[in-house]
Amino acid sequence: MSDDEPSVPVFCDDCGTTTRVALDDVDEAIERHNDQLHDGEEIAQVDPEIADHLADLVVDDLGLLDEE
Repeated sequence: MSDDEPSVPVFCDDCGTTTRVALDDVDEAIERHNDQLHDGEEIAQVDPEIADHLADLVVDDLGLLDEE
């Protein structure tokens, strides 16, 4: 991951770990972690506050809530 590539924190309560993952790789990294360590159960995840903030940015960027 390069210094200028956006990354997001991914944490796993069961493992007690937190890591930063490139935004483009986050879905694959979480799926791989959960498959390998938690039998596919969705344990590792992006910090919910970060996920909500990213969703808000996407909504704003796409203008989904703009009134016509």
